[in-house]
Amino acid sequence: MGKLIVSLSPHAHGNDSVEKNMYGVIIALLPALLTSFWFFGIGSVIVCAASVIACVLFEWAITKYILGIQRCTVCDGSAALTGLLLGMNLPSNLPIWMIVIGALVAIGVGKMTFGGLGQNPFNPALVGRCFLLVSFPTAMTTWPVPGQLTAYADAQTGATPLSIMQRAIKGEDVLDQLPSSLDMFLGNSAGTIGEVCALALLAGLAFMLWKKIITWHIPVSILGTVFVLAGLLWLVDDARYADPFQVLFSGGLMLGAIFMATDYVTSPMCHKGQLIYGVAIGVLTVVIRNWGAYPEGMSFAILIMNAFTPLINMYIKPKRFGEVPAKK
Repeated sequence: MGKLIVSLSPHAHGNDSVEKNMYGVIIALLPALLTSFWFFGIGSVIVCAASVIACVLFEWAITKYILGIQRCTVCDGSAALTGLLLGMNLPSNLPIWMIVIGALVAIGVGKMTFGGLGQNPFNPALVGRCFLLVSFPTAMTTWPVPGQLTAYADAQTGATPLSIMQRAIKGEDVLDQLPSSLDMFLGNSAGTIGEVCALALLAGLAFMLWKKIITWHIPVSILGTVFVLAGLLWLVDDARYADPFQVLFSGGLMLGAIFMATDYVTSPMCHKGQLIYGVAIGVLTVVIRNWGAYPEGMSFAILIMNAFTPLINMYIKPKRFGEVPAKK
C-alpha cells in the first residue's frame, strides 16, 4: 500500500510539470534554432544534432549503468534542452568529437555528478561550454561567417563583433569594422550558433513570458544593467567603446540572459533575489568583456552567480503564504 503524505492547508494546485516547462523552453528556442540553420546551414544542423544526441545518450547511460536508476529520465526533456543549449553555444564548424566531450562534461560532471535534475548547482550546458573553451580555445574561438549553407569543416571564418570590440578597447581604431546594430539584431554577423539573431531570441522570450515559463526579472535586469553600463562607457569614450545597442546585440548576451540565467535550478527563487542576481550578472559581464582575457563574459558571469544562488536564497526569502507582518 502506498504511503499517503498529509500536509496542512491551504493547498495550491497547478498544471506545471518538469516536462511541460522543458519542452516549452525548447519550443521557445525554435526561432533562434531555425534562424541559425538559415545563416549557418549544414554546420549548425550537425553541431546541434550531435550535441542533443550525445547529451541524451550520456544521461541514459549514466542513469542506467552508473547510478543504477531504472526509471528513465531522458523523456523529461532536460537532457535534450541541455544538448540544445550547449550546441547553440558552439561555433558551427566545431568537430563532432569535441562536441561529444562537451556533452559528457555537461551531463556527467555538470548534472549527474550532483544527483541529476534539480540538484546541480551550475548550469550544465555552460559547464560543458566553458570546459571546451578552456580546453580547446582555438577551435572555440574560430567563427564561421554567415551565408555558407553547405560548408562545415572548411567554412570561411571571420572576426566576431566582440573580438572587434576587444581590439578597440586595447586602443586599435577598428570600431568602424563592426556590423551595424540592425545587422546584429537580425543575425548577419559571425558568432556561435545561438547568438546571431537577437530578434529570434526576443521572440523566444515573448513566448516564455506568455506561457509563464519564466518571469521578466532576470532577463530584464541583466539586459538593462549591461545597456546602462555600456552606455556610460560609450559616453566617456566612444572611440574605444561600442554603443550600447551594439553591445546588447553582440555575443551570447541575449542567449544567456533569456535561456540560461533563467534556469530554475541554478537561479534564485524569489523576485527580489532574481533582480539582484540579474544585476550582478550584468555587471560581471561588462567587467569581463572589457577587462578580462576573453571577449565574451556572459558564460563566466552566469556560472559565478550560480555559485551565489544558495546564498541569495538564504538571505532573501519570499513572504510565507498567510504570514502576518509583525506589529511594531
